[in-house]
Amino acid sequence: MRALNIAATGMAAQQTRVEVISNNLSNMSTTAYSPRRAEFADLHYEQVARPGTINATDGTVLPAGVQLGLGVRAAAVSVDIRQGTLNETGGSLDLAIEGRGYLEVTLPSGEAAYTRDGALKRTGDGLIVTSEGFPVEPRVTIPEDAKEITVNAAGEVYAYFDGETQAQLLGQFNIASFANEKGLEATGGNLYRETEASGAPTVGAAGEDGRGTFRQGYLEASSVDAVREITGLIEAQRGYEMNAKVITAADQMLSATVDIR
Repeated sequence: MRALNIAATGMAAQQTRVEVISNNLSNMSTTAYSPRRAEFADLHYEQVARPGTINATDGTVLPAGVQLGLGVRAAAVSVDIRQGTLNETGGSLDLAIEGRGYLEVTLPSGEAAYTRDGALKRTGDGLIVTSEGFPVEPRVTIPEDAKEITVNAAGEVYAYFDGETQAQLLGQFNIASFANEKGLEATGGNLYRETEASGAPTVGAAGEDGRGTFRQGYLEASSVDAVREITGLIEAQRGYEMNAKVITAADQMLSATVDIR
């Protein structure tokens, strides 16, 4: 009885959906987190009678045929690209990207990674890094005697020193953009890697060619919608229960068949 296997694929699909929702809910407080959405597609079909098959000697064809579906499968877990709320923190090294784009960082392996988490820090040597300690590119070092740091919308980093009224330019952060942001590979730690699906990054100044701008003293909040996630969780739970009932019904039908004398 195919209903057993079909219902099993339905239960597995709803379980995948619940796992995606639980990950979204667990990251409600993660800086600049973008929620994921599970997407599904139907499985292969058994063609008992193909549409268009000749059904009689006069050339009459079947208008619909008989196609029996074999269940469902996970097609993708896509990222819902939408900006979260910008929350004011007042931190001089807290940078939110207002609009499209990512900061580029360098991993210990030398590989480039990308993030929208602008909760930046400075090392003992004054180098500006992420919360995980990865340097932001282009690298900017803050002198030890700097009294105040400002970052404008274009990403230019200025430092003020005692006895000087003119700010000194230390460097400028760029923004990387991608043709297909949903194709980036999430690696954890609020980081993404370039893939063939995302395309190569286009790196340039903030505010140019559709890239976003920086806002100092702000951090981007997670864009998870708790109400939407809870609604989806209820739907997934009900879907799982209904597929379980199909398995129970199929089992009872098999039992009835076995009991026939």
